[in-house]
Amino acid sequence: MFIDTATIRVRSGSGGHGAVSFRREKFVPKGGPDGGDGGNGGDVKVHAESNLSTLMDLRYKREYTARNGQNGAGGNKDGKFGESVTVSVPVGTMIYDEETGELLADLATEGEVAVVARGGKGGRGNAVFATPSHRSPRRFEEGTSGEERRIRLELKLLADVGLVGFPNAGKSTLISRISAAKPKVAEYPFTTLIPNLGIVQVEPGRSFVVADIPGLIEGASEGKGLGHDFLRHVERSGILCFLINGLGLTPEEDFATLLAELGKYNVGMLWKPRLVCITKIDAMSQEQIDTLRDLTVDGKPAMLISSVSGTGLEELIHALENALVRTRELQ
Repeated sequence: MFIDTATIRVRSGSGGHGAVSFRREKFVPKGGPDGGDGGNGGDVKVHAESNLSTLMDLRYKREYTARNGQNGAGGNKDGKFGESVTVSVPVGTMIYDEETGELLADLATEGEVAVVARGGKGGRGNAVFATPSHRSPRRFEEGTSGEERRIRLELKLLADVGLVGFPNAGKSTLISRISAAKPKVAEYPFTTLIPNLGIVQVEPGRSFVVADIPGLIEGASEGKGLGHDFLRHVERSGILCFLINGLGLTPEEDFATLLAELGKYNVGMLWKPRLVCITKIDAMSQEQIDTLRDLTVDGKPAMLISSVSGTGLEELIHALENALVRTRELQ
């Protein structure tokens, strides 16, 4: 199961109170105030880990509470800090305040940590308020309360290549041929209901990650079909590979529709490097294939591939790798 959204409640610890105490020891004249400070409350942190791939665990544990700081004590003993709590999530997780919608953090790199609920500050004891003119203060501070909020976590896949296309354009079949991924493949729409990741091994030491993402339909930017469940993952892909069903009658129009949906959702995706492939040429006559070779899509000839026969797949892999290299050089 692929879980890419979750909502949890987090509560940080409150700070401990400062102490009011006076030193009273036999044979020690003029004992003064010795109340210690309270300890700070624990934080709630979110940590990005590369060994995680879903937010599934957060569906079963929905509340995370850090410990309170301890109160100060006599003898200038400060209270112990409250223990913090860390929530582990996959790299690529975005954190929002559920109530305000504010983006709190975008954990896009391994090891990144965000504090989503900061612990309360411990209060000061009476020892710190002593002055030459006021040697016996009874003043102290209470610790401040911790924070409590509901946060929404949203995972966006971090893939080098995102496969974009209408349902049954051949995305699942392609990723199963060029990587070890085994997505569901069938002859009906929306067989891919969750994103699939596959690692394409070009040669030892050279590889890249491809995401087979649920099929896009016209109106997806408005939530139709799988809507935003699809589009949020395309945002993070380094380059886009458009797959157009070659058995369709209007490949140029299909590409234009796909591109328009991406632009309506996030105009920045229109500037991502992209390749266009015509799929399923194994089911075409030689005359149809020759006609497609002369077809210009997105200002250049489209690549012709067949995931069934393997035609054009090696050329596609190298084209994708070269595009990734150029993209990384520009970053």
